[in-house]
Amino acid sequence: MANALDNVRRIYLEGIAGGNAREAVYKYTGHRYTQHSTGVGDGAEGFLAFFEPFVARNPEREIEIVRILEDGPWVFCNAYQSLNGGAAQWVTMDLFYTDADGLILEHWDTIAPYVEQTKSGSDMVGGATKIDLSAHTEANKSLVLEFTKEVLQEGRHDKIGQFVADGVIQHAPAIGAGREGLTEWLTSKEAGRYEMLFKLIGQGDFVITYGKRYALDKDIAVFNVYRVAGGKIAECWMNEEQISPRGEWGNSGKF
Repeated sequence: MANALDNVRRIYLEGIAGGNAREAVYKYTGHRYTQHSTGVGDGAEGFLAFFEPFVARNPEREIEIVRILEDGPWVFCNAYQSLNGGAAQWVTMDLFYTDADGLILEHWDTIAPYVEQTKSGSDMVGGATKIDLSAHTEANKSLVLEFTKEVLQEGRHDKIGQFVADGVIQHAPAIGAGREGLTEWLTSKEAGRYEMLFKLIGQGDFVITYGKRYALDKDIAVFNVYRVAGGKIAECWMNEEQISPRGEWGNSGKF
C-alpha cells in the first residue's frame, strides 16, 4: 500500500502546504471522500470550501510530517504546522482509510495547539520517528488493546506496571514524566473516562488508537500513539480535540 502513504503525504504537502488544494483533492481521493474533521464538509467540494480560504489567509505554511505509518488500508499521519511565521502552531494527528489503489476515501483527525512547555519536559512532537519494522506488530497491538481496555476503560490503575515501562517517555503536554506521571494523570479529573475505542492500528513498534474520552463535562476525541519496546509501552504521544456541539458539525461527526 505504498501508494496510500504517498497519497497522504501529497495531499498534505502539495495540497495544503503547497497551496494546490484543488489539484490534490481530485488527484489523491477516490470515488468518495467522507470527512470527519467537523469543520470540513464531505467530498472534494467540502475540502475545497475549507482549504482554499485557509490557504488564502495563511500565505506562509510550513508543514512537517513527523511520523507516518500504515496498517492495511489505514494510514496514520502526525504533522506539525507553523503558519505565518509561527503566529499559529498546530499539531495534527490524522487517520485515513484508502481504497485498493491507495486513494483516500475517509478521514478523521484531531487538531491541537503546539505546546512548547510540556509537563514532562519532552517535546510534544519530538521523540522516535522511525518505525522498527522488525518488531512484532500484532503482539504490540494486543498489548495496547489490553492496556486500553483494562487501564483506561476499566480504571485498573494497579495494572499499569504490566503494560507501561517505568521510564516511559511522555510527550503529552499535561502528563508528567515516567510511569508515575502517567498514573497521576490517569487518576485525575482532567483525564476523566475513556469511553470508546473507535480504531486501533499499528506497524512494527508503533501502535495508534483513536477514541473518545469524557472529562470535565466535555466529550474529547483523542489519538494516543504508543511505541512499544521490550514488551511494554516505552514512549507515548497524545493529541486531542474537544468535540463541538452537533449543530456546528459540517459532516457526520468525529467518528
